[in-house]
Amino acid sequence: MKFGKSTKFGAGIIMSLGLILAGCGNADKTASQSDSKGDDKPAATETVKLPKVNIMVGGLEKIIYLPAKLTENLGYFKEEGLEVELTSQASGVNAEQALIAGEVQGVVGFYDHTIDMQAKGKELQAVALFATNPGARLMVTNKAKDQFKTLADLKGKNIGITSPGASSHFLVNYLVSKGGNSTKDYVPLAVGAGPTLIAAMEQGKVDIAWATQPTIALLEQKGIATSFVDLETKEGSQQTLGGTYAAPSLYMNSDYVKKNPEVVQRLANAFVKTLRYMSTHKAEEIADKLPKEFYAGDKELYIKSLESSLSMFTADGKMPDGGPEKVLEILQVFKPELKDTKIDLNKTFTNEFVDKVKK
Repeated sequence: MKFGKSTKFGAGIIMSLGLILAGCGNADKTASQSDSKGDDKPAATETVKLPKVNIMVGGLEKIIYLPAKLTENLGYFKEEGLEVELTSQASGVNAEQALIAGEVQGVVGFYDHTIDMQAKGKELQAVALFATNPGARLMVTNKAKDQFKTLADLKGKNIGITSPGASSHFLVNYLVSKGGNSTKDYVPLAVGAGPTLIAAMEQGKVDIAWATQPTIALLEQKGIATSFVDLETKEGSQQTLGGTYAAPSLYMNSDYVKKNPEVVQRLANAFVKTLRYMSTHKAEEIADKLPKEFYAGDKELYIKSLESSLSMFTADGKMPDGGPEKVLEILQVFKPELKDTKIDLNKTFTNEFVDKVKK
C-alpha cells in the first residue's frame, strides 16, 4: 500500500504523539516511583540521625559506674544508633553541675542528687538504676584502726570524701549523725578517688576515707587500710542503712527526658542490655571488655574487686519499691530542711523507659 506525502506526514505526527505520550507515561512512572521512594524515606530513615549525647561519669574507672564504659565497649550505644561521648569527672557533684549548666545531657552518678536538687528547684530524673547499694566502704588506715570501734568514734576526725556535696559527703554525714554526732563534729576533706585518695592516707592527711572498688582492693593489698563500714555488700549496706539504697544511675534533666523520649529510650535499651550482660557473665569476661588502664597494673586484683561488687548491680535497670523513700529518709537525717520541703519522689525517677526494653 502506497502513502502520499500528506499520509506520511500524518503518520509521522501520530508516531511523534505516541512517543510523547509514552514519555509522559514514563515521566509519570518515574515521578510516582520518586514519590514512593519519598514515602519510604521515614521508614528507611527511621535511622534519622539522633542528636549526640554527652554523658559525664563521676569516675569512669570506678566499678560502681562500670556500666558506662562497658556499654560503649560492647557496642550497645552504636547498636541503638546513638553517638555517645563519655567524659570522666572525679566527683559526681561536678558532673551534676555540668548537667545543670547544660554542658552534658546525662550523668552517670548517684540517684540521691535528683532529690537534693529538687529541693533546690532543679528537676532531674533517673531513667535507669544500675545498683541498689552504694558499693563503697569507709576505710581506716591500719595504723589508726584501733581508734575506731563504733560510728561515735568519727567525732573530731578528718574524713576523706571525693568532694563537698558529693554522694560520699552525703553518706559520710549520715554515718556521723548515726553515731550520735552532728555534721559539725568532723572535718570532711576532699581527697578525690583512686591515687589521690591512697596518697592522702599514706601521707597521713586522713586516717579514714570513703572508697569504692578497685581502690578498696588496692588499699587492702598495699596494707594501707582496712574496712570500717561496709556499704559495698548487700548485707553490709542493709545493716548500716536499714534498707535498699538506690545509688549509681543514669540521670538527666527532666525537660530533656520529655523532649527527647526516643534518645532516652535507646539509652535505656543500651544500658539494660549491659546490665543483663553483667548478670550473665563472669568477672573475668567482663574485665576483658574494659580498657587495660582500668586494671591499675593488676588485672587479677581488678577481677577480684569486680567479683565482690557484681551483686550490687540490677539486671533490669528498675528503681525498686522503697528505694527513693530510703534515700530521702537518709538525706533528711543530716538535712533537716528536707523535712520542711515538699519532695515529689515520683518526679525524681522513672521506670517508663526500662520497662519498655525488649526481653
